[in-house]
Formats: sequence, C-alpha cells, structure tokens
Amino acid sequence: MLTQNNNRLNNLMVPILSIILGIIFGALLMLLFGYNPLTAYQAMLEGVFTSPYFFGEALRQATILTFTGLGFAIAFQAGFFNIGIAGQLLVGWVSAIWVALTLPDLPRIVLVTLSLLVGIVAGAIWAGIAGALRAYFGTSEVVVTIMLNYTALHVTNYLIRNVLSTGNTTERVGENASLRIDWLTNLTAGSRLNVGFFIAIIVVALYWVFMTQTTAGFEVRAVGLNPHASSYAGMSAAKNIILSMVLSGALAGLGGAIHGLGTFGNIFTQSGLPHVGFNGIAVALLGLGNPVGIFFSSILFGVLDVGAGFLPNRAGVPDEMASIVIAAIIFFVGANYLIRLIMGKLQSNKQATEGGE
Repeated sequence: MLTQNNNRLNNLMVPILSIILGIIFGALLMLLFGYNPLTAYQAMLEGVFTSPYFFGEALRQATILTFTGLGFAIAFQAGFFNIGIAGQLLVGWVSAIWVALTLPDLPRIVLVTLSLLVGIVAGAIWAGIAGALRAYFGTSEVVVTIMLNYTALHVTNYLIRNVLSTGNTTERVGENASLRIDWLTNLTAGSRLNVGFFIAIIVVALYWVFMTQTTAGFEVRAVGLNPHASSYAGMSAAKNIILSMVLSGALAGLGGAIHGLGTFGNIFTQSGLPHVGFNGIAVALLGLGNPVGIFFSSILFGVLDVGAGFLPNRAGVPDEMASIVIAAIIFFVGANYLIRLIMGKLQSNKQATEGGE
C-alpha cells in the first residue's frame, strides 16, 4: 500500500514539477533579456482572471484542447502516436459546418446532434484509415497521420472555396446549429464560451469510465503495455489498434465540430493546420493520459494562450514568451525520467537518513 501511494505521489509530482520548472525557465529567460518576469506573469494572470470575457475565452480554448488531448491520449494508451489530431479535428469541423449549412431548418436539438455526430464520424473515419493500415499492413501511424493531416488541410480548403462557398469563408450557421447559449455568453461578458464546455466535462467522465471500468478499455491499455502478451491472452491486437485510433479520431472530430459550431459558427480557409490539434498532444502529455489531468492541463494552456495577449501592452514582454513557457513545460514532461530519478534519489536519501537514526 505504501509503495502504491508513493507511485501515485510520484505520478502527481511529475506534471506539477514540470509546470514549476517551465515557469522558472521562462522567468530566467525573461531576466536574461531584461524583462521583469513577475510583472509578466502578473499581467497574464490578472488579464485572464479579472475579466469575465477573457476568462471565458480561456475556458473556451480549454474546451477544444480537452477533446484533442483526450483524442491523443487514448491512442497513446494503446501504444500509438496519433500525430494526426489536427487533421481529424479539421475534417470534423468542416463536416459539421457542411451539415449545419445544408439542413438549416431542422429543429435545434436535431440539427446540433446530427452535426456533432457527423463531425465525430468524420474524425473517426479519418483516423481509422491510419489504424487499419497499421493493424493489417504494419505501416507507421506517424507517417500516415502526418500525410493525412495535409490531405485534410487541402481537401478542406477545396471544399470551402468550391462547394460550401465561392470565397474563403462560408456563411455563418443559423441559430438552430449554434452551440452558444445566451446566459453563458452574458455571464462571460460576450465571450465565445459555449455548451461545448459542458460536453467536454461529460466526455472526461465517460473517458474515465471507458478506460477503467470496461473490458474494451482494459484491452486497449493491455495492448499498449504489451501487444504480444495481449495476443497470447486472446485479445485481438488488430481490433484494438483500429478501435483506439477510431476513438481517437472521434474525439478530435467532436472537438472540431464544437470549434466550428461553438467558437466560430463557420469555417474558413486555413493557411496551416490548427494549432489546437498539436497543443492537444502537449496537453495529453502534461496530463499523463489521465482524463482529469488532461482537463486541468487544458485550462492551464488556455490561460497561458489567452494571457499571452497581455504581455506586450501590460508588461512590455513579447507574447512569444508564453509559447516558450509552454514549450519548457512540455520539455520537462518529456524529461520525466530525470524528474523521477531525482525524486527517487531524494526518497532514498531520506529513507537512509531515517534508517541511520
């Protein structure tokens, strides 16, 4: 029991120390270039937490990152690196908008549900391509999902310019397809926070139930830990590879649908892949695959991303510094072996001291 508690404490301390070390690294870098880190961090926190609008925007950003983070995490639990989250988000986004613009007169509950489901299915199919190729032909999911990212980008831009509109931006979806609700908009002083935030909380709970309380979730984790032992135990590696990738894409597609119906209300040509897709990977790594950890990591990233806009005016610091802090946090998460090694030595020294006494 004591060893189990120590392992849980170590798992909790890794992301916490990563965040602290990332913030310290950012502060040292600011000092090196002549900026005041206390003023910078104060500007970010005050800018977000003293304004209902910007706090709502931070939660809105966290909403999408929760979906992309969970999407990456479920594939990662199965032992796969789904770097195609951004592309899967994009196909979910364009599919949901397409349905919403095609069937604008459906009742709101029907149209919203249908649009979200189409976004989920589109993302699932897009990721399922990589899963099937990996399961049956052994192709690298990293290479395939990278290629599918750019396929999704250019197909989406083509559809926007030639099918959904004649320009670079589609029309806005009608009220029946919008995820925004008046009381939430008024509560956050006009921010784009929408019902997707509550959907994200529900999905976090469902993710936990699936991964810890169901046979399918156990098999996904088992295949990730040891595919050969799982096959020997009668589990189908191919089935679980495809299942994990399909669920990964479904979560990313749902995030894209909510991004379109809740944040923007339309879709426009993209000059590059949406950064929320790649940031979702960082969120999942910081949250160590735990759905609750991913949710709170998403909020942290949302605060840093929105708070970065206050750095130039209030602190005279380039807003890129916030990106450097995020990068440093992810670096230290990636270097968790070093953090665990240091923590292990500290615990060993403590036990040796207590034993000597």
